[in-house]
Amino acid sequence: MEIATPYLLFLGDVPDALAAKTALGIVDWRPEWCVGQLRFAGCRADAGIPDMTIAEARAAGARTMIVGAVNAGGVLPDHWVETIVAALDAGLDVASGLHARLGDNPSIRAAAARWGRRLYDVRHASQRFDTGKGTKRSGLRLLTVGTDCSVGKKYTALALERQMRAAGLDADFRATGQTGVFISGRGVAIDAVVADFISGAVEWLSPDAAPGHWDLIEGQGSLYHPSFAGVSLGLLHGAQPDAFVVCHEPTRTTMRGVRHPLPTIQQVIDLTRVCGRLTNPAIRCVGIAINTQALDDEAAQAALDEAAAAHDIPAVDPIRTGVGPIVDRILQDFPPS
Repeated sequence: MEIATPYLLFLGDVPDALAAKTALGIVDWRPEWCVGQLRFAGCRADAGIPDMTIAEARAAGARTMIVGAVNAGGVLPDHWVETIVAALDAGLDVASGLHARLGDNPSIRAAAARWGRRLYDVRHASQRFDTGKGTKRSGLRLLTVGTDCSVGKKYTALALERQMRAAGLDADFRATGQTGVFISGRGVAIDAVVADFISGAVEWLSPDAAPGHWDLIEGQGSLYHPSFAGVSLGLLHGAQPDAFVVCHEPTRTTMRGVRHPLPTIQQVIDLTRVCGRLTNPAIRCVGIAINTQALDDEAAQAALDEAAAAHDIPAVDPIRTGVGPIVDRILQDFPPS
């Protein structure tokens, strides 16, 4: 799916910033696409951009209203429907990352049909995918992988896109999750694809490209996570990465939502190489991205230094230190022709 920009971000009446993480992620990485936010009274999240009515956002050039909030179960609250219908009536498309489909609501479906507006349910791909073939594709690819879910794979890929472009490289972020789709304007929520077609969906997302072009593919889950390893493996095979970066959160002892211990960085490097060689025998690790948010400055630097020394590759925090050393390693290992 390809979503028209710029955006009006709808936060509704969410209770905290975490419930608005989709909107906040978009503002972090694509502020130029965000004309304003629409909040109800009592909303306790703030994306830090102007509050606007639908009419004001339309006048400012908004083309799509993003439902930038999440909640338990991914349901669409009844009291949000009137605002979504009003956005459609005003000429905006509407996109949502909720599990509930926008078009399942009769009022929303009727308004979209009335004006010929588009409804985007990014967790529900309408695109039909082939099974993956594993055939070598032109261009270069990097995949972010993790010791766990929610360790910074999306932010690492986006930081690499920004830094690689600044270094003069031809690089594009490829989204595989709902927030990433909003940030890039296109992509596929890979965890909503039927299992047999996961690798094919990633091949579709990252097709043949120019020899020096990099696709930076957002990883999902972890090969070691009992809940999500199937998605992670299909993504790895479809991405056919030339390079990968391991993402890690150093304060965890078990993976999120399960009792299984967190794997080591080396275990993830080794398993990613073994599994990734099925579709790219030359796969290699070019860096480690550590989320040091829970550490003070001294402890954070110590964690980065220890990881870099142990694995003989750059170790960075994409937010705290930037990803420059990883980009330098990419330039070293894959010099532009």
